[in-house]
Amino acid sequence: MATVEVKSEITGKVWKIETKPGDRIEEDDPILILESMKMEIPVSAPMDCKLVELLVTEEDAVSEGQVVAIVEED
Repeated sequence: MATVEVKSEITGKVWKIETKPGDRIEEDDPILILESMKMEIPVSAPMDCKLVELLVTEEDAVSEGQVVAIVEED
C-alpha cells in the first residue's frame, strides 16, 4: 500500500491533534487542527486511510507546505 504525505496548507500552530498513529480515518476527517490568526483550520485526511505517523505535536509551529503526517491508503 502506498504512503501519502499530508501537508499543512497554512502557517500556524498545532492547536489540537484529533487522531493517533494506527487510527483508520475517512476522507476529509480531521487529523489535526491548526490555529492561525485566531481561526481553527483542520488538516484533513486526503482519502480513506490509516494514520502511519504524526510528525508534529500540539503547540508546534508549522509552515505552509510542511509535512505534518504520513498516511497509508486503504
